[in-house]
Amino acid sequence: MANPTIEELQKSSEFELIAKLSHNEIKEFVLNRFSEGGKIITAFMIYQVVMVLGGLFFFAYAVILFFRGNSEPFYYSLGALIFCFSLLIVFHELLHGVALKIVGAKNVRFGAYIKKFVFYAEANRFVLNRRQFAFVALAPLVVIKLISIIAIFFFISSPQLYFFVFLMSAHSLFCAGDIGLLSVFCNYPGREVFTFDIKDEKTSFYFLRNN
Repeated sequence: MANPTIEELQKSSEFELIAKLSHNEIKEFVLNRFSEGGKIITAFMIYQVVMVLGGLFFFAYAVILFFRGNSEPFYYSLGALIFCFSLLIVFHELLHGVALKIVGAKNVRFGAYIKKFVFYAEANRFVLNRRQFAFVALAPLVVIKLISIIAIFFFISSPQLYFFVFLMSAHSLFCAGDIGLLSVFCNYPGREVFTFDIKDEKTSFYFLRNN
């Protein structure tokens, strides 16, 4: 079944606007979503705590090894830190873009609010349903997680292990925005929710189908 058009969402009484998000307020919106909680938020926060604590443990051990004369784990951890706050951001957003293309979006563009350290991919005037949005939102988390796990097993006895442990740990922080936006859908279990972006307005809209 095809998704409703933007005109149907906006003009039909069958749909109700439940959220309107200006892109320069994404960080505030996500923080608000996390403060409200919910099952997916709670699950992600537990996951994030585990990832961050694991990353800190390995980084601390790399520092200890450095002072004991084994510097490679520390340098790989430092390299991962630099990578995470440079190329990983690009890779993360590209994965969103590829996922948007896979679900049928034709015009994908990328944007950023550098002062707020917010980056995003959007498909102008392309309507996404719950399943499509979940696929797009979770694509970077799943892909980078799988790459990290495979690499960790491959380098289990090598100093490169520290690079991928730190990568997996730090990337969990990058996914908070995706989970926050996905939680809008999770507030309405069993009901149809649709979203789309308007590039010129720099705004995202969320509509609920009335039962």
